[in-house]
Amino acid sequence: MSYAFQNAAVFLIGTLFSLYILALMLRTLLALSRADFYNPLSQFLVTITNPPLRVLRRVVPPIGPLDSAALVLALVLKMLELFIIGAIHGAMIPPLTLLIVSMLAIVRLVIWIYIISIIIQAVMSWFQAGSSGQNPVAGLVYSLNRPLLNPIRKVMPQTGMVDLSPLVAIIGLNVLLIFISAL
Repeated sequence: MSYAFQNAAVFLIGTLFSLYILALMLRTLLALSRADFYNPLSQFLVTITNPPLRVLRRVVPPIGPLDSAALVLALVLKMLELFIIGAIHGAMIPPLTLLIVSMLAIVRLVIWIYIISIIIQAVMSWFQAGSSGQNPVAGLVYSLNRPLLNPIRKVMPQTGMVDLSPLVAIIGLNVLLIFISAL
């Protein structure tokens, strides 16, 4: 296989798998945070992730409020992605290694989702007065970050008009990323 074809194949496979896994994890996190199900972005995520999840839920029941079928599908897709990319490069990755690396990749993805959504929330707060405004993304971002930021706000002293909880959360999430990267 030529080097250019190999790189293009790895890029396309990685991109397609990563985008779908991102959609699954966003759907899971939004459901956990009880975000607006009827929001256009929520409906988009439900539409693109529902077909395989509907089938998988027959075998994998939810664990409390956690959509375990979405987590299992994300993990299996990440393992499949790594297996295919390894095969393209001529490497056979042991199943246990695939599982561990995939689990860590999913955890890193969740952390990055929170980091990026907190940054989006902070930037949006500079430009709009309300918590949800007219932008459908704003309400989801606030709902997604609320479970993470509210406990920090309870222990942080009030600093007037400036909310430092996003900064504290991003620092904490980056520390988590450092520890996970060391594994």
